[in-house]
Amino acid sequence: MNALILRVCGPLVLPLALGFSLYLLWRGHNEPGGGFVGGLMAAAGFVIYALPRGHDELLRLLRLPPGAIAALGLFMALGSGLPGLLVGQPFLTHQWKVWDGGFAIGTALMFDIGVYLAVLGSVLVFLLYYLDD
Repeated sequence: MNALILRVCGPLVLPLALGFSLYLLWRGHNEPGGGFVGGLMAAAGFVIYALPRGHDELLRLLRLPPGAIAALGLFMALGSGLPGLLVGQPFLTHQWKVWDGGFAIGTALMFDIGVYLAVLGSVLVFLLYYLDD
């Protein structure tokens, strides 16, 4: 596909889509959103960028194969369940670390980032498969 509107708007839409996907990822911990929706939004931005440019341009932009992105996400999501096991709780029981000043971070964020990467990588694998045709 070599549509002029996609060639011109793709580089503009991609950073907006990625920024919005990160907003959805961060927001999803306490409100609707999260890793799945954020990963889909990021993939949509890459789709708009890649349709007029093709397979090779998308791979150059990513710098990692999409399958590796999906695998990294899967390992992160599964790895987020291990801290619960280490303290004698069930797998995927989320743990929290509270820092001075009240800032708290937990394994739920690691799980969401893993889902984000797994969804992004999986959708891009399918996209690249169809761009090859």
